[in-house]
Amino acid sequence: MTNTPGPPEPVPSRSADADAPDRPVSAGGAGASVPPPNPDGGDAARAVRDEGTFSRVLEPRSQGRLPLGDGTWHQLARAYVWVQLISLGALFVGVAVVAVALQVVLRVQWQWIPAAVILLVTAAAMAITPRQARSFGYQLRRDDLVFRRGILWQRVVAVPYGRMQLVDITHGPLDRGFGIAQLKLVTAAASTGVVIPGLTQAAAEQVRDTLIEVAESRRTGL
Repeated sequence: MTNTPGPPEPVPSRSADADAPDRPVSAGGAGASVPPPNPDGGDAARAVRDEGTFSRVLEPRSQGRLPLGDGTWHQLARAYVWVQLISLGALFVGVAVVAVALQVVLRVQWQWIPAAVILLVTAAAMAITPRQARSFGYQLRRDDLVFRRGILWQRVVAVPYGRMQLVDITHGPLDRGFGIAQLKLVTAAASTGVVIPGLTQAAAEQVRDTLIEVAESRRTGL
């Protein structure tokens, strides 16, 4: 009795590129493109931006408020309020001292008219500073940075990453004492420039590095 050979075992097929290492497909190549990284980053990056800040963006009580959307909004540092109050308080005291000195030295009283106007405006600014600071917010979306501010006069600006030309960090002596900085974004159009005040130093540096990296990738088309 002879043994009949069975059917040959199937050999697993291999594509021509099986031995090639996995490589991401560029946006201009064939196949599905790899989406650009999200500028908002992960939990660690968001924790840096949210450390020492307010908990939520305040909105006006009226029905005509601008929508906040469903993105992640980051706010200013709480120390920004103290910096503003100290600066305004110094202006208030300085104007009052000058007015009193003019009355004592020169025996005049006309200076109280402009001094009273400045003092009233300064006092009103000090009163609304805490609420005004909580109306600031910024959001790092996939294609642009959105910045909003204001309670009565609201403003929302979207700055595309590809149009950013300069990202600058500035801080004065009082800002350094409280560990905050101001982030300035400059674009080709002056009307779309954005100044974000009152960021913590760590948040300002982290946002600056992220914006520079993303802006470079947008301009080169990566």
